[in-house]
Amino acid sequence: MSYTTLVSTEILKQHLNNSSWVLIDCRFSLADVNAGAKAYRMGHIPNARYAHLDIDLSSSIKDTTGRHPLPDFKQLAKKLGLWGVSNKTQVIVYDGGNGAFAGRLWWLLRCMGHDSVAVLNGGINQWQKQDLPLTTTLPSITAKTFRAYINHSDWLTASQVSNGLATKKIKLIDARTATRFRGEIEPIDTVAGHIPHAINRDFQLNLDKNGMFLTANDLHEQFINLLGTTDPKQVVHMCGSGVTACHNLLAMEYADLSGSKLYAGSWSEWIKNANHSITGV
Repeated sequence: MSYTTLVSTEILKQHLNNSSWVLIDCRFSLADVNAGAKAYRMGHIPNARYAHLDIDLSSSIKDTTGRHPLPDFKQLAKKLGLWGVSNKTQVIVYDGGNGAFAGRLWWLLRCMGHDSVAVLNGGINQWQKQDLPLTTTLPSITAKTFRAYINHSDWLTASQVSNGLATKKIKLIDARTATRFRGEIEPIDTVAGHIPHAINRDFQLNLDKNGMFLTANDLHEQFINLLGTTDPKQVVHMCGSGVTACHNLLAMEYADLSGSKLYAGSWSEWIKNANHSITGV
């Protein structure tokens, strides 16, 4: 059986020593970019590798890009092979709990033609709540060959977003907090506000009070209420830098609302162009 959206701690426990499964730790902190790697060294789920958001899952920032540009897919494919991932591997990704950073690698793998990837529901926090083991031992890895089959239609550029909004062919959903969306605060980027005609859904609304994803039925109902008659394939997700937006995309896939896309550059890219309109307080 292939897992393509979420996987439980119970299922992962059963497959922890399955050689056809690869586990990747994606813990990260925007406030301290070394915190995730340090946490991994202090203790991780057995056999997990570590993927760094800035180093492994993004490329270098340029004058016209957002804070987390898409990675070089050839380089990422090579890294995946070195991590023991082949095109037949079941990949499980996790982070500190809510899935915001694991969702980035989940989405990237799907863009590379690899659907057998799932996020650990509740992340390492849920794993520890179940009194399941952690280790400081680095995994023994047999390198594999991973071939990427890039689907460039999975994400939009700024011009495609602008054109899609102008022609009303897309519905843009912003995953940032409501206060950031409204432009009342902006703790990270240089400009506050949002893209005109975007609608807001804080990605954390996908989670319950314990940091677990809501049921697929509940998510389906909530997104249908948000989208109205819009086809999921017309939905484009964004956030500050194209990371937490993947959480909403994952939630829609889990809720059987497939086909939405990502504005990869997101707000931090949009504001680099003075010709782009913005809305805020």
